[in-house]
Amino acid sequence: MTQPAPSAQHNGPDKGALTGPADTPPSKTGSGGRPALGLRLDVRILSLLGVLAALVLVGGITEPDAFLDTGNLQLILTQASVIGVVTVGMTFVITSGGIDLSVGAMVALASVWATTLATQEYGFAGIAFTAVIVGVAAGLVNGVLIAYGGMVPFIATLAMLASARGLALMITDGKTQIVTVDPVLSLGLPDSYFLGIPPLVMMFAAVTVIGWLILNRTTFGRRTVAVGGNAEAARLAGIDVRRQRLYLYVLSGLCCGIAAFMLIVLAGSGQNTNGNLYELDAIAAAIIGGTLLSGGRGTIVGSVLGVLIFTTITNIFALNNLQSDVQQIAKGAIIVAAVLVQRRTLRGGET
Repeated sequence: MTQPAPSAQHNGPDKGALTGPADTPPSKTGSGGRPALGLRLDVRILSLLGVLAALVLVGGITEPDAFLDTGNLQLILTQASVIGVVTVGMTFVITSGGIDLSVGAMVALASVWATTLATQEYGFAGIAFTAVIVGVAAGLVNGVLIAYGGMVPFIATLAMLASARGLALMITDGKTQIVTVDPVLSLGLPDSYFLGIPPLVMMFAAVTVIGWLILNRTTFGRRTVAVGGNAEAARLAGIDVRRQRLYLYVLSGLCCGIAAFMLIVLAGSGQNTNGNLYELDAIAAAIIGGTLLSGGRGTIVGSVLGVLIFTTITNIFALNNLQSDVQQIAKGAIIVAAVLVQRRTLRGGET
């Protein structure tokens, strides 16, 4: 199988459990014996872990009884799981140099389609299958329009955002669709927890591990990085760039379908407002995690840490009865800081 040309291929050293070829940019040693860029990315991951630890400390100090309660920690992980699965798919898309503004709308569409009375008649399997297949179908439409229709990802996914939201509203007629299938609802109950871990968290962990392996240990992952780094060089190296982009948007849709099913379990219903602003949260989590918005580098571990940071911030603000506008300002400040650090890291690696 033909491999990408050196200019497009990702040749970073394998860093073990936290980083891999796609998590680590090409290793470069700066002037004056400065550390390689790959080492700087390791520092970024450690920094994110430090930020997360600091947030846990703040939550433990401000609301020790409520924040450190086992139920609250389970809630944080459960809430992070839904947007986390979406973020894994978004990480692949951004790494390839694309963007997907329709993920929240696709989650909403998949959730309401999977909770109609006709679908619920088929039970657990019917709901799960419908949620996933609707997400995949919507992602396929995005992929065809972008890869073979020549549309700019921003425009194509923006159109999908509007269309999917409208279709979700049409299906529900603005009403909440209550789930009556007990096997689905039982997944959200404490009785279904395994060793204190909610099933949704285990699903998120499985998606994360699979996503990391695909991005860091497969030809598909190397091609994704190559396309994002230099699409023309990747094409000259024998990579079918259009097909690769198609697959990536289908993958994003698949993650949205899985997230929709998880949201159904969590909420016990389907609503056309589900997934509101998921696209912004997923993009922000991927960026602060170290994924380049311009493409060519992606890190699943960093994206997951970004999701956990944002979810923990939201929980701390809620427990302390702080206004949501202050919460949004805090999130915005974190995003700006992450981008500035990212630019400084890249400039340092180029010298």
